[in-house]
Amino acid sequence: MNATLVLPELDANSFWHDDSGFRGIYDVEHFIMSLRYDVKIVEKIPEIRKNGKAKKIKAVQLRPPRDAPISWYTTDALAKMKEHGAIYLTPFSHRLAEEIDNPEYQRLRCRVNYHALRFKTNIIKLSQSIVDKLRSQGHFMSIHLRFEMDMLAFAGCFDIFNPKEQEILKKYRKENFAPKKLVYEERRAIGKCPLIPEEVGLILRAMGFSNSTKIYLAAGELFGGERFMKPFRALFPHLENHSSVDPTDELAENTQGLLGSAVDYMVCLLSDIFMPTYDGPSNFANNLLGHRLYYGFRTTIRPDRKALAPIFVDLEKGRTTGFEEAFRQAMLNTNLGGPHKRIPPDSFYTNSWPECFCQTSPKNLAHKCPPDNVLEILNSQLGEATDDLESVPQSNSTIYVAER
Repeated sequence: MNATLVLPELDANSFWHDDSGFRGIYDVEHFIMSLRYDVKIVEKIPEIRKNGKAKKIKAVQLRPPRDAPISWYTTDALAKMKEHGAIYLTPFSHRLAEEIDNPEYQRLRCRVNYHALRFKTNIIKLSQSIVDKLRSQGHFMSIHLRFEMDMLAFAGCFDIFNPKEQEILKKYRKENFAPKKLVYEERRAIGKCPLIPEEVGLILRAMGFSNSTKIYLAAGELFGGERFMKPFRALFPHLENHSSVDPTDELAENTQGLLGSAVDYMVCLLSDIFMPTYDGPSNFANNLLGHRLYYGFRTTIRPDRKALAPIFVDLEKGRTTGFEEAFRQAMLNTNLGGPHKRIPPDSFYTNSWPECFCQTSPKNLAHKCPPDNVLEILNSQLGEATDDLESVPQSNSTIYVAER
């Protein structure tokens, strides 16, 4: 598209009610510098001068189709951008097809997600402080316990709640999601419901984890509260979160909203074992799965909810004989974070193998590892491109704005 990117905005107010924005949690300078060989990035739409007067460019809002092909951006989006001078793409989650037949575009995704997007120094320090305190007592596991109101309403799994709670969930779903007939028994049977805390505990116990296991919980406000946590806590009493590990004023002031989620992300990334309880449309869990795989195939437990569903249904009906062995059998095919082929509907963001892993002796040259002096080569190319730009008359910049 030959476009300049304006610093992305975060859609945080709809759920997080947090206006700290991209600059509030990410290292902006690092983001811009890391991607300087790929795209020019500016912090705001620049003004243009016309007849000696400064004039602001007004971006026209454009809604990309879900999983849009590259051709949509090089035709529809590009035409709008040329017409108006700037476009504002929103929403932008899952708005580019995951499977792209261009290894370099896929590697660019990894450069953005795992290199360019770096949290601010204070977030990294807070996260490392928590990890150090947890690890001073031995290894620890992190669990993304996805049992908040928004996800439960999205999944349509209401029947385990009392009438008042069901009313709240149904109201939230009606206000925030498209109408769809959802039958709890059917959703439950195919593993579409998030694991409840007690089920997480039963899985871990069946896998051989003892009640001395230290667990860090990355979670928002659990819907249903202590009623659902009590059975889990009975199985695994050593539960921590970012507030309990270090209840100082500094930590309390810096772990609310997006900042708290960012700290949780870093602690989960650095933990010895990570387990998501619901990795359906959860960007947090999916990105962590991919991030841990990218940085050394770190151990991950990814429950197969569909395989586990019949066992949980039996437990609900009082059939408890042999359930631990049934759990172990259901978990036998679970990949624990090692390299494995991506098979649809697996997401590129959970598994960027093999595109983002270079090869020393590849059959396809596109997968060859870069030379040791790659930065010198890129700097030279960037300098030549800058010289070429300065030698021609400048036209108005074309900008696009993306919301992540």
